[in-house]
Amino acid sequence: MAKKINLKNLPSPVFFVLFFKIFALLPSVASASTDEANALLKWKASFANQTQSQLPSWTLLSDNATNSKPSTSPCTWFGISCNSAGSVVKINMTGFGLNGTLHEFSFSSFPNLAKIDLAMNSLFGNIPSQIANLSKLTYLDLSTNQFSGEIPPEICLLTNLQVLHLVQNPLNGSIPNDIGRLRYLEDLALYSNSLHGSIPASLGKLSNLAYLYLYNNSLSGSIPPELGNLNNLLELYIDTNTFTGPIPSTFGNLKKLTVLFAFHNNLSGPIPLEIGNLKSLSSLSFSENNLSGPIPASLGGLRSLTLLHLYQNQLSGPIPDELGNLISLTDLELSDNQLSGSVPTSLGNLVDLEFLYLRENKLSGSIPPEFGNLMKLTEMELDTNQFTGYLPQSICRGGSLQRFTVNNNHLRGPIPRSLKKCRSLVRARLDGNQLTGNLAEDFGGVFPNLEFIDLSYNKFHGEISSTWGRCPKLVYLNIAGNKISGGIPPEIGIGTQLQALDLSSNNLVGEIPKELGKLTSIIKLLLGDNQLFGGIPPEFGELTNLEVLDLSTNNLSESISESLGNFIKLHELNLSHNKFNQEIPAQLGKLPILSKLDLSHNLLRGEIPSQISNMKSLILLNVSHNCLSGFIPKNFNEMNRSLEVDISYNDLQGPVPDNKAFQDAPIEALEGNKDLCGNVRVLRPCNPPFTRENMVLKDVLDQRLPIPPPEVQDEVIQMLNIAITCLHANPQCRPSMNMIAPLLSI
Repeated sequence: MAKKINLKNLPSPVFFVLFFKIFALLPSVASASTDEANALLKWKASFANQTQSQLPSWTLLSDNATNSKPSTSPCTWFGISCNSAGSVVKINMTGFGLNGTLHEFSFSSFPNLAKIDLAMNSLFGNIPSQIANLSKLTYLDLSTNQFSGEIPPEICLLTNLQVLHLVQNPLNGSIPNDIGRLRYLEDLALYSNSLHGSIPASLGKLSNLAYLYLYNNSLSGSIPPELGNLNNLLELYIDTNTFTGPIPSTFGNLKKLTVLFAFHNNLSGPIPLEIGNLKSLSSLSFSENNLSGPIPASLGGLRSLTLLHLYQNQLSGPIPDELGNLISLTDLELSDNQLSGSVPTSLGNLVDLEFLYLRENKLSGSIPPEFGNLMKLTEMELDTNQFTGYLPQSICRGGSLQRFTVNNNHLRGPIPRSLKKCRSLVRARLDGNQLTGNLAEDFGGVFPNLEFIDLSYNKFHGEISSTWGRCPKLVYLNIAGNKISGGIPPEIGIGTQLQALDLSSNNLVGEIPKELGKLTSIIKLLLGDNQLFGGIPPEFGELTNLEVLDLSTNNLSESISESLGNFIKLHELNLSHNKFNQEIPAQLGKLPILSKLDLSHNLLRGEIPSQISNMKSLILLNVSHNCLSGFIPKNFNEMNRSLEVDISYNDLQGPVPDNKAFQDAPIEALEGNKDLCGNVRVLRPCNPPFTRENMVLKDVLDQRLPIPPPEVQDEVIQMLNIAITCLHANPQCRPSMNMIAPLLSI
């Protein structure tokens, strides 16, 4: 008997309809997934071999794969994400080391792709125009690759884009004019490329834009006022380009803006008053432009501002008192302008200030004592102004001051107590003022962090403290141009890290301490214009890193040490205006990069060493006002043609080198010698040739006397040389009896 069918247990007609529809879709879904997988594999095949080997998951499993089922879906592949239907919606390969192009990427095969992140790879070539096929794309990041060429205009067809990052590529060309079509765009970053041209005005239509980064390109032209329409903008970076013209006053409409960077351009005109409307602004930089006019007092209303940079412009007038209202400010930099007048005491209210730069202006009056309230201050640069009066007593009260520069002003008076004990100091410049005090007392302590200090050209007195050598990080010490007396303390030699030491133009006496030979890092050593005596310590031969050595204008004597020939890095050597005697050491010819050699105004004897001609970099040679004799070496013909030479006031004779440096030398550089000749307008011609080799004794003896035997001739010539030397016009060049006695035989 046939079984009765219960109609209540049958599926409803709706179920059958849905079942057959889903079943009918399965082949198309699988087909789409296969297309996407094949497109990705084709792209993978275009990569360099090393990149391909890094994508082992990008493969289709075969039917007979062990313990695996056949698959045509890429959804489990590295960097690939799919939707519930198995279609690729996201490709994220950030920093994976991809090496290839996008030329083999089939954009049309990914109808549901919403996000592509390929940043920080080694992709190159053009960005294909076919990228416009990704109609659902909301996020595109191709930053930090090697993409070149122009940004394709077709990218403006991706009207669903919310994020577009093409940062740090060598892209050129201009920003597409239709960029304003991307109405959902919130984040646009095109910085660090080689883009040129102007900012399209259509960019002002991107009403959802919150972040705009165009810095570090070659963009030019004026900034479009339409950018003032971007009411949701939070950050605007257009710095480091070549924009010209004014700052648009419409920027005052950007009420949500927190960062405005337009520095390093060629902007001109005044700072708009409307900038004072940006109450949310935390960072503002218009530095390194050509802006003029006053600093608007309206900026004082930006209470959220932590950074204000207006340096390197042509701003003029006083610093507004209202800037003292910026109580959140940590960084204020107004340097390199034409600001004048006194510094407002209200700046002492900026108790969170860490950086204060007012250098290179025309500011005058005294430095406000209220600066002592700035307890967090780490850097204060007030140099190159017209400040007068005393330094503030509490300048380092907070104990955080690291950089302090007040050089090139008209400050006077003593060093404040807080500065004497400022152990946080790293760099200090007080030079070029009229500061007074006993140097050993003012700076007699050890500064553990000090690297650079310049106290030169003030009115300090006293002696040099021995503690300078115990400052463990000190690399630069300059006390030149004061009234320092006493000797150079040997303890300075402890500071083996010292690279520059300038004690010139003081009243120092005594010998140069041999301990300075321990300063093996020293590059610049200047001890000139003092009253030092004695010789150059032999230990100086260890200073092989020296580039500049100046011992001029002292009372140094003895011979010039041969060890100076070890200074192969030396550029300048000045030993002039001393009492060095004996000969110029031939070892100086070993200084291959020496450019300036001044040995003038000494008592040097003998001939000029021919090895001097080895100094191919020499541009200044001054051996004037010595007791040099003999002939100028013939190989001086090969010396630098642009050499500035002075050999005046010696006992030189014979031909002047046939070299442009000597031929063009002024008469003052050659005069005062014994008998120079040559093809120079101020000298007699060398005719006949006059050399030591062709001069014989019979030419100088009375013809009535018989010619002495050869063994006597040498003695006669020696006696003649001694006699002639003793008749030298300069008494200091005449030999002493102690020098002559060894030359005479009984």
